Amino acid sequence: MQTVIIVIHLLIVLTMIGLVLLQRSEGGGLGMGGGGGFMSARGTANLLSRSTAYLAAAFFATSLLLSWMAGYNRAPTSIINTGAPAGPSVPAPGGAVPPLGSGSGGVLDQLQRPAQPPAAPAGPQVPQSQ
Repeated sequence: MQTVIIVIHLLIVLTMIGLVLLQRSEGGGLGMGGGGGFMSARGTANLLSRSTAYLAAAFFATSLLLSWMAGYNRAPTSIINTGAPAGPSVPAPGGAVPPLGSGSGGVLDQLQRPAQPPAAPAGPQVPQSQ
């Protein structure tokens, strides 16, 4: 249903663009005159103006309908509950929650471990001056 309304909407847009381009400029926008008198060829101008007004109303209606259809089935969501769980995903044996420094491999465990000295280099070293 939404695809059909989008196609109708696009057809209205293309037709309205064509009608606006067919209309005669009455000038004044950039200081250019449209040539001829102010009331020349009003019969066709009335038809084009009315057609443009009807197409503009149809464009407005299809735009409102499409926006209503886009938000109709949208369920409200919360940004608070949209993340990874804070705790461990696997329960601890016995059903108890392990203490923070229990060796789960987290950042706290890495900070509590004593710093290990760097390993000796495998290759020859450059002599250092004293």
